[in-house]
Amino acid sequence: MATAAQSPGSKVTRILIVDDDPGQRSLLESFLKRQGLQTVLATSGEEALEILRKQEFGMMISDVRMPGLSGLDTLRRARQQNAVLPVLLVTAYADIREAVGAMRDGALNYLAKPIDLDELLLTVRQAIGLEKSKIELTPGTQLPINVIAVSPLMQAVFHDAALIAPSESRILITGESGVGKEVLADVIHSWSPRKDGPLVKVNCAAIPENLLESELFGHEKGAFTGAVAQRIGRFEQANGGTIFLDEVADMSQPLQAKLLRVTQQGRFTRVGSNTELQTNARILAATNKNLEAEVKNGHFREDLFYRLNVVEINIPPLRERLEDIVRLASAFIAEFTKGKARFSSGVVNSLGRYGWPGNVRELRNAMERAALLSLGELILPEHLPARVRAGSESVVATSAVDPGRLGEIEMQAIVQTLRKHDFNRTETARALGISRRALIYKLQRFREMGMQVDPT
Repeated sequence: MATAAQSPGSKVTRILIVDDDPGQRSLLESFLKRQGLQTVLATSGEEALEILRKQEFGMMISDVRMPGLSGLDTLRRARQQNAVLPVLLVTAYADIREAVGAMRDGALNYLAKPIDLDELLLTVRQAIGLEKSKIELTPGTQLPINVIAVSPLMQAVFHDAALIAPSESRILITGESGVGKEVLADVIHSWSPRKDGPLVKVNCAAIPENLLESELFGHEKGAFTGAVAQRIGRFEQANGGTIFLDEVADMSQPLQAKLLRVTQQGRFTRVGSNTELQTNARILAATNKNLEAEVKNGHFREDLFYRLNVVEINIPPLRERLEDIVRLASAFIAEFTKGKARFSSGVVNSLGRYGWPGNVRELRNAMERAALLSLGELILPEHLPARVRAGSESVVATSAVDPGRLGEIEMQAIVQTLRKHDFNRTETARALGISRRALIYKLQRFREMGMQVDPT
């Protein structure tokens, strides 16, 4: 049944959202509502067409894959009712070719999943003819005092989190091991309407495969050898709250099928039981793997990928957010020495020059080691791990051989890759092995330096 986010108003600022996935609908409704827009929701193409016969809208946003009428069929029939209604399609990568073809049928544009909120907002602004000044992003909720994010990249990550947290949508958190995916999950839960409910965490890679099903869904007494009592599973514990599935890519295919059922219907059964149980836990999932590649390789179910990946938040590695390194290190040292120790200038230089392949987790371990060796007083370079000292020295040596050239070399590599991929930023970032947001940040920095990085 259709629902309105606000009381009826101007048709220009009223948007029809069509999607059979409640998580996707919730994301779009919550995000657009916070931009001051009104939304009406439809769960199918048939319902959308009925609504279009009764109300006028500034635009329609529709998923492509839906039971019954597909998004493409809905587009074609909507065009018969309103030849000028802007229609934006939301599509999976497997549907991209069809979506491009739909442009001939009158689609305004298409967005690939997971949705880029900046791109969505820009498209909506252009479609309904509102100036940028009329729709502004809601300021992010204040970060917890134990979370440090001073770099532009991390501030943008938490800004997105603040926009998405109030919705019921499922979120996929990606990034290298040790970047802080669990910390982000904690913050999203604390900013959501479910903050007073439970936050249940499961590390799918740390639990043996034969026990993970019982861990997630529970089991009955006698279900298997060693099941001496009934066990309540994590999904049942998380009812009314949030469940965080870390390293979800390590889950076996049979278990992926059972997880898919929970994401679609909220239903599951305990091991050894035929009784169906219900949960409304919001799912946050995380992985350090490229799930698109895992899908193409047959290691991860495509339908589950799109169920979990309503919206993706990528956390950049520590080496891309240099402004955070010393602040994080200082916080860790204060924790381990109760605020008694301080850094020498040599330590500060070393911290910024090392690549930190283990990210924040490696930085924390290095600071714990330094606190022990320094006896909680002045932290010197020799108190740092040998790999940190060696890594920073190699960077100094490279810079000394070729002063002032590293930024130019990086810019040339980025521009060459951009040209190779026809200035598609998403494909360029993937080829360079960095996040899309990091690429945009670097391009911005190069422009400020007067370098030519745009197509000519």
